[in-house]
Amino acid sequence: MTYSLSTGICQRLHNATPNEDELFNGSHTLQVLSLKKVGKQTENTNLPTDRYRIVLSDGVHFLQAMLATQLNEMIVEKHLTRYSIVCVERLSCNYVQEKRLIIIMALRILGQEDKKFGEPVSIDASLSEAPTPAPERPLQQSTFQPVIPTAQPVSRSLPKSNWHPIEGLSPYQNNWTIKARVTQKSELKHYSNARGEGKLFNVTFMDETGEIRATAFNQIAEALYPRLEEGKVYYVSKGKVNLAKKKFSNVMNDFEISLEKQAEVEECLETTNLPMIKYSFVSLAELQELTKDSTCDIIAILKEYSDVSEITSRATNRTMKKRELTLVDKSGFSVRLTLWGNQAENFKPDEQSPVIAFKGVKVGDFGGRSLGMIASSTMTQNPDIPESHALRGWYDSSGSGSTFQSHNASGGSFSGAGGSGFNRSEIKPLLEMKLEANRIPESEEKPVYFSTRAMVMHVRGENIAYPACETCNKKIVEDGGSWRCDKCDKTLSGPTYRYIMSFAVSDHTGQLWFQGFNDVGDAVFGKTANEVIEIKERDDAQYNLLLAKACCQSYNFLLRAKRDSYNDNNRIRYGVSRILPLNYKEECDALLNLMDTPWGQQVLKTESNNMVY
Repeated sequence: MTYSLSTGICQRLHNATPNEDELFNGSHTLQVLSLKKVGKQTENTNLPTDRYRIVLSDGVHFLQAMLATQLNEMIVEKHLTRYSIVCVERLSCNYVQEKRLIIIMALRILGQEDKKFGEPVSIDASLSEAPTPAPERPLQQSTFQPVIPTAQPVSRSLPKSNWHPIEGLSPYQNNWTIKARVTQKSELKHYSNARGEGKLFNVTFMDETGEIRATAFNQIAEALYPRLEEGKVYYVSKGKVNLAKKKFSNVMNDFEISLEKQAEVEECLETTNLPMIKYSFVSLAELQELTKDSTCDIIAILKEYSDVSEITSRATNRTMKKRELTLVDKSGFSVRLTLWGNQAENFKPDEQSPVIAFKGVKVGDFGGRSLGMIASSTMTQNPDIPESHALRGWYDSSGSGSTFQSHNASGGSFSGAGGSGFNRSEIKPLLEMKLEANRIPESEEKPVYFSTRAMVMHVRGENIAYPACETCNKKIVEDGGSWRCDKCDKTLSGPTYRYIMSFAVSDHTGQLWFQGFNDVGDAVFGKTANEVIEIKERDDAQYNLLLAKACCQSYNFLLRAKRDSYNDNNRIRYGVSRILPLNYKEECDALLNLMDTPWGQQVLKTESNNMVY
């Protein structure tokens, strides 16, 4: 079979501009030099996992491209293989900082050969002018002898200009270099798991477009740890960009970098135009609106601080040092922040009542609201930023004599989406939630919190409520025509019923049983427990109809999962801490906001590429 390759098309694609629709929608005959699956399938990934990188040759040059997912079947069924001759009928080209990501949208397989045509070279390796494309001519596989232009080798040292912005990084890019400042570096940690022991540390890189977390393990961690210093600027390249593991990171980026053995790091002495740290401050009053275990940035005045003390962790039985700071700000609130370990021991205020900026501190619920430093948090005293100067002026002029209020523990629960504690950004399907909950150690006493969305499928009608004391909400018992509360030591004329529900929920991944109390029953039935019990005792048919109407309704749930034992059977109980009927406007707004993130933009591009026209 005789084939004619489109000589020079790789050079044209390499130099193409975004408006060359004729080039992107034309037909080009090329040869496949290699195919490679990229991306590893993980439980939490939201990006397509079966993506293929394809290397195409025009006989003179070769270039890399991505294969659209709708063409994967050609590879799976082994129609498209190495050395196949194809006619590319449509391409898509994404541009990021003059870098081109070519995606093959449509192609036809013309035939199969057993070796490559000519001796093509990488288009990236050539710095010479592209030759004028020769007219296409019939080529026999055995006699193809293209003219190869002279190429100058490219220096492999890190580029000192035209670096890549952090906000433009994605898993689909390989050749990138960032110029960024290290704003945070963790300690070199030791870990142990089923695969053995090791070491790791992480750093946060920041440039003028954003920030990203990077992690190194074992020998790479030992080599890079002394080289990377907080506050210094570095060129970084050849790292692997993955989806960020949000449970381990508070950095505002959907991706993170893995520094593996091929990674290159070089200090940059030109540090202009790079910010030190970017903050997104919330006031102490706004902590009431944040979800438990979320992270935030705050700037406040140090009102007072305690001496170093020691506590023993119930989970690890290790002794830890801690120090507590009392912080205040212009919102009129105070909050307690805890320092741990070396930070607690080494803390010393620069002056009396300094301004301190904290980045990435963890929100807790002790005493209503509390804060704590974690491994990725940073603390800077008297930073040279406008917020610090304004706070200093307020405190010196009037704030030092103000009275501050603390967050009331009885006021609440955390408010997330819709003021409920439900954290939409951490929502998990039931199966994933169940798998994580099953990994809770039997010795763990603290509950683990989850956010999920599910539909009520069945409500157990037996024992749906209990007679309660109107004062303490404890169960009361009937005693000769009256009711007795042992805790309050008083006799009542009648009970106030409170819900104690067990109900099955379902989503697209499976089914679980939840337990809930009074606020859950109020939301599910829209009636008080007294009203439901009255219906149950009066009319069984109406009661069963009420149970049926409660089903097939979807809610957002904040759950607490905890191990317990019942009849010597160890199990996970899922208690509903908060329940929210769906607010469709909020759900739509959340999806629109998600589409504005880098991850959302990448998904939109991928789905656009998957469309069949």
